[in-house]
Amino acid sequence: MRLDKWLWHARFFKTRSLAARYVEKSRCRIDGRAVDKAHATVTPGMVLTFALGPHVKVVRVMALGERRGPAPEARTLYEEIDSP
Repeated sequence: MRLDKWLWHARFFKTRSLAARYVEKSRCRIDGRAVDKAHATVTPGMVLTFALGPHVKVVRVMALGERRGPAPEARTLYEEIDSP
């Protein structure tokens, strides 16, 4: 699944276009590798690192979403990892 679509499904961003712009302009990392393309592929087990406001989020992708559902459903798509 595309990174921007997954970030939108997981409710980190309000719209998919916001997620795509964020990935292209900001430093997002997949398994420690810097990514600047919204179409980068994510699969379960990958670790994403990105800044969200004043905080750095480190999450493990647990599942790929079929749709952008309610918040409780979105939280099942990832597991938060304590940042170092």
